[in-house]
Amino acid sequence: PLCCSLGKAVRASWRERRHLKRGVKRLSSLAPEVLSVFVPPFASREDSQAPSISGTALNKVRRRSFRKKREKPRMEAWKSPPGDPRGPDPEDVSIPGGVDLLALPQLCFPGGMCAASEPREDSVHFLVLTDICGNRTYGVVAQYCRPLHVGGSLLPSELGLGCFVVVKCVHQAFSAVRQVCSVLLTHLKLCKDFEVDNCIKDFAARLSLIPSPPPGPLHLVTFCSRLGAGRRFCCCPQVLSCLLTERRIVFFSSDWALLTLIASCFMVYLHPLQWQHTFVPILSGQMLDFIMAPTSFLMGCHIDHFEEVSQEADGLILIDIDHGSVTCSKSSDHDRDIPDVPLLPAQTFIQRIQSLQLYPELHLAHLSSSTDLNEGRARHRAWQQTLNCKIQHIALQLLVDVFREVKNHLNYEHRVFNSEEFLKTRAAGDQQFYKQVLDTYMFHSFLKARLSGRLDAFARLDLDTQSEEDRIDRMLMSPRRPTVEKMASRKFTPLHITHRRLVVSMPNLQDITLPDLPPKNSSLRTMDTSPCSSSSPVLNMAPKTTYTFKIPEIHFPLVSQCVQAYYTDFITLLSKAMGLLGPGDSLLLARYFYLRGIVHLTQGQLLNALLDFQNLYKTDIGIFPADLVKGTVESMSASERTQAERMPELRRLITEVMDKPGEPPKVDDPVKNFELPKKHMQLSDFVRRVQESGIVKDATIIHRLFDALTVGQQKQIDPDTFRDFYTCWKETEAEAQEVSLPAMVMDHLDKNECVYKLSSSVKTNRGVGKIAMTQKRLFLLTEGRPGYVEIATFRNIEEVKNTTVAFLLLRIPTLKIKTVAKKDVFEANLKSECDLWHLMVKEMWAGKKLADDYKDPQYIQQALTNVLLMDAVVGTLQSPGAIYAASKLSYFDRMKIPMAVPKTTSETLKHKINPSAGETAPQAVDVLLYTPGRLDPAEKVEDAHPKLWCALSEGKVVVFDASSWAIHQHCFRVGTLKVNCMVAVEQSQVWVGSEDSLIYIINVRSMSCHKQLTDHRAAVTGLVVNCGKKCSEVYSCSVDGTVLAWNVSTLRVTHRFQLQHGDLTAIRLHGERLWCCKFLAVTRALSPGWAEPKDADEGHASVLDFQLLPEEEQLWVAFKGCSELCTWSLKDLARPPQRTCLQDCLELSCMIRVKRQIWVGGKGLSQGKPRGKIYVIDVERKTVEKELVAHMDAVRTLCSAEDRYVLSGAGKEEGKIAIWKVE
Repeated sequence: PLCCSLGKAVRASWRERRHLKRGVKRLSSLAPEVLSVFVPPFASREDSQAPSISGTALNKVRRRSFRKKREKPRMEAWKSPPGDPRGPDPEDVSIPGGVDLLALPQLCFPGGMCAASEPREDSVHFLVLTDICGNRTYGVVAQYCRPLHVGGSLLPSELGLGCFVVVKCVHQAFSAVRQVCSVLLTHLKLCKDFEVDNCIKDFAARLSLIPSPPPGPLHLVTFCSRLGAGRRFCCCPQVLSCLLTERRIVFFSSDWALLTLIASCFMVYLHPLQWQHTFVPILSGQMLDFIMAPTSFLMGCHIDHFEEVSQEADGLILIDIDHGSVTCSKSSDHDRDIPDVPLLPAQTFIQRIQSLQLYPELHLAHLSSSTDLNEGRARHRAWQQTLNCKIQHIALQLLVDVFREVKNHLNYEHRVFNSEEFLKTRAAGDQQFYKQVLDTYMFHSFLKARLSGRLDAFARLDLDTQSEEDRIDRMLMSPRRPTVEKMASRKFTPLHITHRRLVVSMPNLQDITLPDLPPKNSSLRTMDTSPCSSSSPVLNMAPKTTYTFKIPEIHFPLVSQCVQAYYTDFITLLSKAMGLLGPGDSLLLARYFYLRGIVHLTQGQLLNALLDFQNLYKTDIGIFPADLVKGTVESMSASERTQAERMPELRRLITEVMDKPGEPPKVDDPVKNFELPKKHMQLSDFVRRVQESGIVKDATIIHRLFDALTVGQQKQIDPDTFRDFYTCWKETEAEAQEVSLPAMVMDHLDKNECVYKLSSSVKTNRGVGKIAMTQKRLFLLTEGRPGYVEIATFRNIEEVKNTTVAFLLLRIPTLKIKTVAKKDVFEANLKSECDLWHLMVKEMWAGKKLADDYKDPQYIQQALTNVLLMDAVVGTLQSPGAIYAASKLSYFDRMKIPMAVPKTTSETLKHKINPSAGETAPQAVDVLLYTPGRLDPAEKVEDAHPKLWCALSEGKVVVFDASSWAIHQHCFRVGTLKVNCMVAVEQSQVWVGSEDSLIYIINVRSMSCHKQLTDHRAAVTGLVVNCGKKCSEVYSCSVDGTVLAWNVSTLRVTHRFQLQHGDLTAIRLHGERLWCCKFLAVTRALSPGWAEPKDADEGHASVLDFQLLPEEEQLWVAFKGCSELCTWSLKDLARPPQRTCLQDCLELSCMIRVKRQIWVGGKGLSQGKPRGKIYVIDVERKTVEKELVAHMDAVRTLCSAEDRYVLSGAGKEEGKIAIWKVE
C-alpha cells in the first residue's frame, strides 16, 4: 500500500485570524498539499541490524517515507517531540502504482479545502487511478478536521485534512476499506499534531503486512474488517445501453463516495465485457475541462456542476444518481440519442429486477430477532451476498440475451463477422442500438473472445441457458431454418412476430433423427427465458460459497523481529487450515498455497515460496502468478538457484517459467467484417470467400461448387457471379423463413422438421398447390382451402422420373415419383422447374438411403446442402446449361457403386456422430472416454447425463451428451499436441495424458481445466485408476519408462518407478500388480516393491496394446505390424502363446475387453478396398465372431459404454464415431 497525508501545513494569516475572531464560519479555499508519503518497506534504521526481510525483488525500495520539502522551516516543539531522532533528509522515493502526487490533492479534496469555524463530519470517498496502459489502482480517501493553530493559540476553527491510501490489494472491496479507514480516523482524531505522521505510518505498515488473496471464495478477516465485503446497486438498462454504445458519460451526485461506487458497479455489470476508455469517476472543480474530450469516457462530477456541464458540452449522457435520471445534453446529432436496449431482453431484465427482495427486513421477517450482534451481522451479510449474486447474474443474463445470436454469424476459421446479416435478424426497433454497438471497441473485443473460444462467464451462461434444440444446432456451428415447433410458437406470439424477421445463413444443414429429448429439468438453478412467458422470475440460486481466514493479530512494535514472528504465525495458521481441508476442497487449497507462497516470499524464503507455487501450479493454474515466480527465480543467488534445481519438483517449474523460449508477441488478429469480393477468384480464394460468407464450410463441397459455377468457362469466378450467387442464396433463405404453414399442416409434420424448398404453384394429379421439401419428406401444400397431401418420404421412394406430358400441341415437363407403399404414381407439371426438382429429389433420396444404411444422419445433412446449392447455382446462372452445372453438385446420386453395408455391420451398428461437424475438414478421433451419468439433485439434469469425451487433433476435446448424442461442450483445448489417453477419476474429474508430457485435469462440473501435473518428462501414454484404496490413486506412465502413482486428493506423487530402456506405451491394473506394456515386452510390477520381472516377450515385435482377463487368467497382446493376437496364460507366462489370426487385417490400432469379448480396431480389406475394421473375438474359443466395417479410415480408438455399447473413432479421412451394440 501507499499512504499519503494531505492538507495545508501553513498557519493562518493575520487577515484570516481577523475573520475567525469576528465569527466568520468559512474561510476562503486553501490549496491542499501532499504533506507526507509512506511506502514499504517500513523497517526503521533503529532495527536495521536485526534480521530482516531479504533484499529480493519485492524489497528494492529502501526509503520508508517522503516528507514534503519546505523552505527550511524552523523546528518547533509541536512538530518534533523530545527525544525523537531526526529523520533522514527528504528525497524522492519510488511511488508504487504510478500515483501522480501533483494531481492527488485535487482528487482527495475534489470540493476544495477550507477552514471553518464549525467542525464537519468525517467522510470517505474512493478514487480510481488509471495509468497509460489502462491498469487501474484503487484508493480510498478519508477526510477529517483538526483544530487550527494561530500564533501558538488554539482557535475554535477546524482545518480539513486528508489521508489517501492505495488499496491495490483489495481491488474493489470498497465497503471493507471504508471500515479500515474509519478505524484510522478514530485514531487520527485522538493524535496530537506531531503524532499524526507516526499514526499514518503505523497504519500503512500494518496494512502492508496483509497479503492480497487471489480471486475466489477466500476472504481475509483483518484487524478491523473483512476483505471481500460486497456492495449492491440495481442497474438501469438505459445506463448499460450507454456503456455498451461507448458514449461520453458523466455521473453526478452530491456524495463524492457514490460516484466511484456506482461507476464501479456498472463496470461489474458489464463483465465479462470491459470498458476500455477513460475512466475517471471523480473530477474536482478544477478538472471540469476534461469533459470536453472528444473520445468516449466515463467521469463523475458533483451535482453542483450539473447545469454548467449540461450547457457547455454537447452530446453527453448525464446521469443524476441522487434523482435517478438519465438525460442527454444538447446535441445536433439525433442519431446519438440514447438507444433503447432491445425490447425482449429489456422486458425480461425489468421483470427479474422487480422480483428481487431489496429489503432485508422483509426478507428476514420470518426469522426471530437475534440477540447476538455477530449473528445479526452474519445474517445481513448472507442476505447481501445473495442479493449481489442475483443482481450480477441478472445483468449478465441481459448481456447474454442481447448478444446470444452473435455467434451464429461468426466464421471462426477466418475470423470474420457478418454484421450485415446479423443486423437483418434484428427487429426494426432494435436496429439503432445494434448499429451503434457493432462499431465499439468493447464489442470488437467481445468478438475476439468468441472467436478465440474463451470460456468466460458469458459463454458459460450461454451454454447453461440454451435449449436442447440449440445444443443440436451447435453441432453444425450455424443456425437452422425454423422448425415446425418454432412456427407453431410463432403463430401464437404476436410480439415475437413483430420482434424479428429472420434472414439467416444456413451452412451445413442437418437431418435431426434423434429421439425426443427429455423435458427441461425443474432445477432451482434454471429460469424460464421464454420470451412469451408472463413473468421472468429471478434466478433462485444460492450465492457462491465463501470462506474466511482470520489473519494473526497485529499488536506489536513494527520492528523486524516482530514482523518475522507475525509471518511465522501466519504460515502456521495457513498450514493448519490446509491440513483440515477435505479431498474436494482444491479451490480453497489453491488459495492457501498462493497466500503461503506470498508470505514465504516476503520472508525471503524463496525455496519454500517456489514449492508452494509449484503446488499451486498443479492445483489451479488459473491463479498461478507466472510473472512473480519468474521474478523470484531471477532474483535468486547462484547457490539458491542450484539448490532449487536439485529438487525435481522445482526443476520443472523453473523450466516452465524460465527456460522455455518466450512466445513471440502475438499479432492482434483483427476481426474482419464480411465483404463481397471485388476481384476475380481462383479456387483457393473462392474457398475462403465462401467459408467467410457462412454458406458452406466443407472445402470438398466448395470445390464442387467451384466446378459448377465455372462450367464451360475459365477456372475463375468473377465478382458479379459471386454476388449473384450470394444474393440468390440469401433470397431463398428469406423466402423459407417467411413460410407460414396452417395448423392442420403442421399436425402432419414432426416438430423438428424444417421447410427448405417450396416450388411455385403447379398442377399435380392430387390437386393444385406448392410442393414443399423438408429433410424427411415431400408434401403438397394445396391452394384454395389450405391442406396437406403427402407425396412421399425419402425413405419410401422407389423411383423418380423426369418426363413430358402432352397437352394440346405442347409437351409439358413432368416429375413422376413412385413410392413403395402406394400404387399410384405422383405426377407434377413443374414445367421449367422440373429438371431442378428431379436433381434435388434424387439427391435427397440417395442421401437418405446412405443415412439409413450407415445409421449416419450427416448424409442427409450433406444431401440438403447439395440440394440448396443446386438451387442457388440455377438461380445464379439462369442459362440453358444451368441444370448441367447444378448436376456437378449431385454427389450421392452420382456415386458409382456405393459400398454395400455387410449384414453383420448393419445389425450391430446403432448410430454415427460427427465430432468434426462445423470444421472445414474432418479430424482424427484420437481417444474416446465414456463417463456414466450420476444422480445429483444439486446439478442440472443435462449435467447428470452420461457423457462421451472425444479427443481430436491438436488437443481439442469435444463432449457429447450420451443420452441424446447432442454436443454438451463443443470444444476446448488441453495443450496443443495429440492426446494419448483419458480416464475418469472420482466422477468429478477427467485426467488427460498428452504428447506434451503434461497431465491435464478437467473439472467435469465446470468443464474447465485449471490443473496440470508436470512431473513426467516425456509423452504421457497411459492412465489407470486404483479405486480399491480408501484414497483413490491414479497411475500414469510416459514413453520414457517412468511410472508415477498419484494421490488424487493431494495431487502428489506417492511412488515413482523407472523401467529400463523406456518405450512404455500402456499400463493396466490387476489386483495388486501393475502391468506395463513396452514396445518389446509386457512386464509386471508389484505395487509394494515396484519390482520389474520380465513376463512376456514375443521376439522383437513392437507391442501395441494388451488386455488382462483375470477370470480366464489370460493375457491378450497385440503387436504392431502383425495381423494376429497372442494369448498367454497368467499361470505360466513362459509357455508359448496361442495365436488368433485376423483375416484381411492390414494394421492394428487399439484393443478393449467387453464382457467375454475382445474388440480389436484397425484397418483391413473389405470388398477389395482398405476400410476401418473391427474384429470381435470370443475369449473362450479364441475365434473371430464378427467383422464390422463402417469407417472409411482406420479405427484409431475404442471405448466401452457400460458393456452395452462400444464406440469407435476413425482417422482423419473420416473423423466420425460409430456406436455399436454389444451382444
